[in-house]
Amino acid sequence: MSGQDTGKGQFATRFAEWMIAFRYRVILAALFLVAVASSGILRLGFSGDYRIFFDEDNPQLLALEALEDTYGKNENVVFLIVPDDGNATSETALSAAVWLTEAAWQTPYSRRVDSLTNFQYTTAEGDDLYVRDLVDPQQLSDPDARSRIHAIALADPRVEGSILATGGDVSVVNVTVELPDGDQLEAVAEVAGFAREIAAQAEEQFAGMDLRVVGTVMINQTFLEASIESQMIFLPASLALMALILGVLIRGIAGVAATGTVIVFSILASIGLGGWAGLPFSPPISPAPTIVLMIVVANCVHLLVTLQQHMRAGHSKRDAIVHSVSLNLHPVFLASLTTALGFLSMNFSEVPPYRHLGNFVAFGIGMSFLLSVTFLPAVLSLLPVRPGSDRRLVGPLLGSMADFALRRRKALLWGWAVVVIAMIVAIPRNELNDVLVHFFDESVEFRRDTDFMDEHLSGNTVLDYSLEAAAAGGVTDPEFLIEVSDFAEWFREQPSVRHVSVITDTFRQLNQSMHGDDPAFYRIPDSRELAAQYLLLYELSLPQGLDLNNQIDTLRSATRMTVSSTTLYSQDLLDLNARADAWLKENAPRIVGVNSSGPSALFAYIGQRNIRAMLLGTIVVLVAISAILLAALRSLRLGLVSIVPNLLPAVMGFGVWGLTVGQVGLSLSVVVAMTIGIVVDDTVHFLAKYRRARREYGRDPEQAVHYAFETAGRALFTTTVVLVAGFLIFAFSPFLPTAQVGILTAMVIGFALIADLSLLPALLLAIDKPSGGQTAQKSALVP
Repeated sequence: MSGQDTGKGQFATRFAEWMIAFRYRVILAALFLVAVASSGILRLGFSGDYRIFFDEDNPQLLALEALEDTYGKNENVVFLIVPDDGNATSETALSAAVWLTEAAWQTPYSRRVDSLTNFQYTTAEGDDLYVRDLVDPQQLSDPDARSRIHAIALADPRVEGSILATGGDVSVVNVTVELPDGDQLEAVAEVAGFAREIAAQAEEQFAGMDLRVVGTVMINQTFLEASIESQMIFLPASLALMALILGVLIRGIAGVAATGTVIVFSILASIGLGGWAGLPFSPPISPAPTIVLMIVVANCVHLLVTLQQHMRAGHSKRDAIVHSVSLNLHPVFLASLTTALGFLSMNFSEVPPYRHLGNFVAFGIGMSFLLSVTFLPAVLSLLPVRPGSDRRLVGPLLGSMADFALRRRKALLWGWAVVVIAMIVAIPRNELNDVLVHFFDESVEFRRDTDFMDEHLSGNTVLDYSLEAAAAGGVTDPEFLIEVSDFAEWFREQPSVRHVSVITDTFRQLNQSMHGDDPAFYRIPDSRELAAQYLLLYELSLPQGLDLNNQIDTLRSATRMTVSSTTLYSQDLLDLNARADAWLKENAPRIVGVNSSGPSALFAYIGQRNIRAMLLGTIVVLVAISAILLAALRSLRLGLVSIVPNLLPAVMGFGVWGLTVGQVGLSLSVVVAMTIGIVVDDTVHFLAKYRRARREYGRDPEQAVHYAFETAGRALFTTTVVLVAGFLIFAFSPFLPTAQVGILTAMVIGFALIADLSLLPALLLAIDKPSGGQTAQKSALVP
């Protein structure tokens, strides 16, 4: 045994003895530390805005904010009026639209309401321009009036596919709101609650009408509700599952109770420390308490299993606790350190909530380690701990696996090589995709309603363009308007595009109206002066709240064009935007400035940048963890070997994901860095026991492998079951990114156990040869 090993073992033993000797002081100190850390919960804020996914200096977010500064914010609530008879221009449907339009003006923070009923329809008599609501409530009983409304609406590109479905079976009431700056949780909840209330009133008042509520405000509210619903699932289910698993595998009430206390304390401390650090809590962070729970269990299991093994071997409870802490202090510290580094590497992410998630969990890991090696032994020394029955549920299986790994090591190495190559080939099948509305599964009403909107109306993918002319007043330049119109027509020719909202359609309609409603004059006005005159007449005729400030800037130098498409995957959206930019460069010299943005573009672009950032983060954490293991194991060969079973599980996981799902997004881009820190725990414990057998007990490699299986195998199996079961609970989350992270992480952790118990022994035997004079210990050794 080396002097360093002896010193380290003596320190661990003295540390464990001190924990028992001063157990009351240790418990009181732990309670004080947890209380101080947990008090930070009072400082914790919550954010449910989809913009939390982006840094303040994100280019697409800056572009969106610039567009909002020019044309006003576009936060909205959208009511879909869906008649059972499929006729959105029937008397009942139009009556519902009239009533809902009036009621929608009472929406908190509303600044405009657009619908089929108040659409501003233009006609002219001589030089006089008349701008009226398309629907006159006094004429709803007139079939001819309703037929005229139907015909006009479906013939106008500003209405058809936007506020009236192409099939005439759905109409829209769109409420634009101006939410207050700062914390918008209360404002969003207020708007969403009001919207749902008047939708319910409309359904009750107008028989045969189905009201669906969507829009960006409802997205933000659904984020909040999904987070709350997830917590209602995660924590109770995780606690119950952990108690069941520990009860079966540990077979000791004291161990389950003590571990449960450490779990609660670690979760409270992690959230509180996040509050002290000024981190906001948001829907993507909702898995943090459950992840901390699982890591606490993983730490405690190693201590509890070793404790019971020593008690069954005849040691007193006190001696068994000392032996357990002495044996596990170093590997638990290494496992906690490497796991924390894995989560801290999430700070490389371009997505703030995932950085916050990594920090919350890292806080919990640190507290979990402190409590596991101080509070837990102190409490166990006071509780009536029993050794439990020696029913080896996994013992014979692990022994057989050890024998198999030793006998078939060459076959295992070749088998792993073939499988890994196949998985590497499958990884490119994964396509980058982040669709905001698809962050929720189909059990969520909002998701079902947005899918309905995507199928029947303008679609869920929206791109906003601010098109700038060369000078102030340039939006009335016919040549500029023609280029804008041509750009809109180019978009309308794209297969996925459902609707384009552009000011040139209004100019065309005004030109036609001012020429006796002659369809031959449905074109851009011939002169700048004429266009400016028409625009002035039109704006003077518009009612309050329905001006053109959301389409034209105050200097009349730029105009907004909004393109709505069926739901596009991220790469398809990026390709569409790139083709649009290329078209503008080739065909629109008078459009001197372009600013394109929108929620869909935000998520499409962030995915690529986040993957590049997390690739760097993964490399950094891999190097850091490898360096730590090299230093801790004090063996270059063991350190290099440890890298293999820590990397291959991620390769396996993403390979299987590519074969079965084929889509990755923001959430999955952090899985590799996150899981490296988790899966290395099993490798650390296995190699620590292997190294102990080789250096302290003088066993040869094969016997050392058996020793590692005997002493660490059951704990590895237990922690893997705990972690896999815990992460699979996330699969029930209505927030799909969380569900996908849970499933993929569970797969990676499962593959990691298989790698540690099959590939790692084969690698150890391949690179670690027994020294010439080395003999195995003959005496029976208690693990």
